[in-house]
Amino acid sequence: MEPEIVFFLKKIVWTLSALLIWMMINILFGIKWGYGLFEEGHRLGSLLFYAWLCISIWFLYRLYRNYWTK
Repeated sequence: MEPEIVFFLKKIVWTLSALLIWMMINILFGIKWGYGLFEEGHRLGSLLFYAWLCISIWFLYRLYRNYWTK
């Protein structure tokens, strides 16, 4: 294969891998451990989870932007 095609395919794989890891972490904390649900009112854990969610999606966006502009 051509080196440019291999580099492009590696970018796609790393992009999807980063997204899947980010999603698994947030699903684990949010659904499995219940921090993403407000069944018992507002808890400190839920508020920290949503703060983490906003901050981490911003870092994921920055990672993608930096990686795809190379």
